[in-house]
Amino acid sequence: MSDSELLESVATSLEEERVRLPLVALVGRPNVGKSTLFNRIVGHRRAVVEDRAGTTRDRLIAEADWNGKRFRLVDTGGIQPAHGNVIDVAVQDQARIAVASADVILLIVDAASGPNPADAEVAQLLRRSSKPIILVANKADNIDRERAAHEFSALGFDRVHPVSAQHGSGTGDLLDVLVEQLRALPEDAGELRAEGEVTVAIVGRPNVGKSSLLNRLTGIERTVVSDVPGTTRDAIDESLEHAGRHITLVDTAGIRKRGKIAAGPAAEKWSTVRTIQALERADVALLLIDASTGLQAQDLHVAGSVIEAGKGLVIVLNKWDLIEKDGFTFDTLEAKIRAQAPFLDFAPLVSISATTGLRATKVLDAAIAAADACRLRIPTGVLNRLVADAVARQEPAHGGSKRPKILYAAQAQTPPPTFVVFARNALQVHFSWQRFLENQIRERYPLTGAPIKIIVRERSAEEGHARGRTRTKATGGPR
Repeated sequence: MSDSELLESVATSLEEERVRLPLVALVGRPNVGKSTLFNRIVGHRRAVVEDRAGTTRDRLIAEADWNGKRFRLVDTGGIQPAHGNVIDVAVQDQARIAVASADVILLIVDAASGPNPADAEVAQLLRRSSKPIILVANKADNIDRERAAHEFSALGFDRVHPVSAQHGSGTGDLLDVLVEQLRALPEDAGELRAEGEVTVAIVGRPNVGKSSLLNRLTGIERTVVSDVPGTTRDAIDESLEHAGRHITLVDTAGIRKRGKIAAGPAAEKWSTVRTIQALERADVALLLIDASTGLQAQDLHVAGSVIEAGKGLVIVLNKWDLIEKDGFTFDTLEAKIRAQAPFLDFAPLVSISATTGLRATKVLDAAIAAADACRLRIPTGVLNRLVADAVARQEPAHGGSKRPKILYAAQAQTPPPTFVVFARNALQVHFSWQRFLENQIRERYPLTGAPIKIIVRERSAEEGHARGRTRTKATGGPR
């Protein structure tokens, strides 16, 4: 494999990682076997399965593959009627968000117990959308149940798919139908953007002021603002012009800890899915932190999600008007945050008050700068001179008997700025040298707010394939 072919293969694999995978939702009333089917499709035991209704209390999302078609599968808590006959408000919210989030919905019913009025209620809610819905009769463990499963045709769907998630029968045929539906979806070529347009996701824990900031920046009361955490459940888009650039702002529901999600309404589980989807289409994330409480463990979790998605990052210290200040307050808090989270040292900090408007527009300046940094490209010749200088200043440390030799480098893609360093004995290159090289790149180029990915690949006369180790700024961060 030639050097150009090797670099092209790396760039292609990285691009494939960034492709948005379609989302398939398992929806149905409690105890119909959604989690068992989830585990069967994913291929390993991820969801907790019990015979007791309502066991699934947390959102589960995992990647699956069938016949070369990759997709994401989401297991949800059971939709159940209130007082035995109607679906309550919270359940309607969950169904609405599930429909809005998913590309294809698997409506799961119970072939063992037969049709239930709740099934019809759920089906009615889901059918209001234009999303493809596949009706799955689970627990069809024998011939009699397979025959009985066709009673669910009364729900109004063209076909009923009897399966046994526990034993696996029928699941292959179901996945064939699912993949056929996924392949029929419109190609997701991404949104057409004008030159210089920036999409900014406002993320953070619940009740840190995300909706207040959106309202302040747009000048309208588009979103509901409340002291009750979790008021915002959907991702909301709003457009504005700033510094000659078109900016799309996406407000999102707060990302909660898994335990907190479990304790809240079912719709909050889907809010987290919506937030992840908002990050997927954003260029930059504004991570709002409550300045009065400082950096929390959940803030680090959200930051890790942003970096893992390869997005630019700006840390926004909101509610600055609520803390007592002197001439050193900001510097002291910044030093504390840098010490708590050194893996975020590339992200700028901005202190604001969304309520009073103090420095609110500064976050847009920082977001634009971060977006531009994420798109920065370094010419190959210039990059190789930089790498040669870095090697001259500090040769790669190594842990084995074979000394690594850095040969050359090239930029594989943006965003984020991704650099491939080809070397002999690549596996011996210590991560500390990759961090050193990153610092050298940052010293010479305006990359504030942009995560950097550095990949070390094997390149030798004896080997015609690539192998190595990847390091990004998310390495070492919390999960």
